[in-house]
Amino acid sequence: MNPLATSLEKATGDEDDGIPFRARRNHVHRTWAGTFTSLPELYIQPQTIAEVEKAVRLAQQRGRRIVTTGSGHSPSSLTCTSSWMLNLDHLSRIVSLDSQTGIVVVEAGIRLGALTETLSRHGLALPNLGSIDQQSIAGALATGTHGSSLRHGLVSEAVTGLRITLAGGRTERCDARVRPELFRAALLSLGALGVVVEVTIQAVPAFDIAWRQRMDAEARMLESWREGTLWTQAEFVRVWWFPYTRRAVVWRGDKTERAVTMDEEQRGRGDGAKGWLDGVWPRISFNLHRGLLWLAHWVPSVLPTVEWLVFGLEYGFADGTETGAVEPGRRALLMDCLYSQFVNEWALPLHRGPEALARLGAWLHGLPAEHPDHYGRPIPFPVAGLYVHAPIEVRVCDTTKSKPRPLLDPTADNTPTLFLNATLYRPFGLNPPCHHRYYQAFEWLMSDLDGRPHWAKNFLAGRAEGRG
Repeated sequence: MNPLATSLEKATGDEDDGIPFRARRNHVHRTWAGTFTSLPELYIQPQTIAEVEKAVRLAQQRGRRIVTTGSGHSPSSLTCTSSWMLNLDHLSRIVSLDSQTGIVVVEAGIRLGALTETLSRHGLALPNLGSIDQQSIAGALATGTHGSSLRHGLVSEAVTGLRITLAGGRTERCDARVRPELFRAALLSLGALGVVVEVTIQAVPAFDIAWRQRMDAEARMLESWREGTLWTQAEFVRVWWFPYTRRAVVWRGDKTERAVTMDEEQRGRGDGAKGWLDGVWPRISFNLHRGLLWLAHWVPSVLPTVEWLVFGLEYGFADGTETGAVEPGRRALLMDCLYSQFVNEWALPLHRGPEALARLGAWLHGLPAEHPDHYGRPIPFPVAGLYVHAPIEVRVCDTTKSKPRPLLDPTADNTPTLFLNATLYRPFGLNPPCHHRYYQAFEWLMSDLDGRPHWAKNFLAGRAEGRG
């Protein structure tokens, strides 16, 4: 018997209800990136909805705040608290699954990877994924996770209903018809509304993706963007932009009936991989890149050379270098996040994208206003001595037809949305020296282009900028 739980239950008169209160002290919570830690007063891991309700009720009676956490993949301090932390890792079962209709009900702590693996065994899949599948389904919803496709919106588009435990300790059902405003709020709540405990999802038939990726000149990528073909050439499209070498990798993928050419075992070995960093020597390449980033911490001016070398090895030094494979969709849409990192991502109207890249590139290269490649209003922050990491991730979605849309949806209101992600790696736990000034400049530009920050990431902006 847990003495701590017993004392709390006695103080609130809940000791005879037969519902366990699985709490302990002295738990150190760390985010995946290791950028934030906290020591909650209590660390609670419920195994049933009744246990969640009891924890919430006890917190209310004791005047404590509850912060919910799953995998801790949010780059910000969103999951940190000195009060009570409620972790959903043990509330992670499949409640029901109908292979005919595709309706799946899951407990909110289930990891996306475990969910997609179970779905695949029943011939089903999630229609869209973000870059990783280590998140819990509740965390993916709470933070507005998205992939990269103009045929899809946020990952929450697949959710048809929720059960959420509110502050009074009661669990309510909500969907587009039953308590629709609660449903819209819970679809992207940052964990501030209550504890999502159960999620109903509309899955789709399982699919494979035939993908190709091409390294090419930045100018070619921007030309296809302005012509309107870049983001419509396939169902799934994403871009990695390399500002110093003025190049970009365009990844495109479509559903296919062709035979899979790279299964999970081959991916683990590096056979037929997307690039050198996933290829023959994955561990060597992983540590080579990290070692060069460590060197750049002390000698930042080598970063343009690091960009040229590492990503030339990975994607090819010659423009037009192209690779591809056929993979299960639940694997093809993922990517390796590599190392501990800061992640600053903003949503802005898609048509502002070429201007955003041109202005950011001009600033990073220190181009004067009279330079022919200089574009628009200059960014009012000094760039001398500042060097940043690559690539800058460029993704898209379209939520204009999504119904209902989350109340805190950060995407553009009446037009497709571009997501620009300025990632800075932390080799061996070292914060990059450019961090603060780079993000000040990046966020100034995003705000100037009507952008809104991704709620769960490392933005500096305050409340006014967040409203957009």
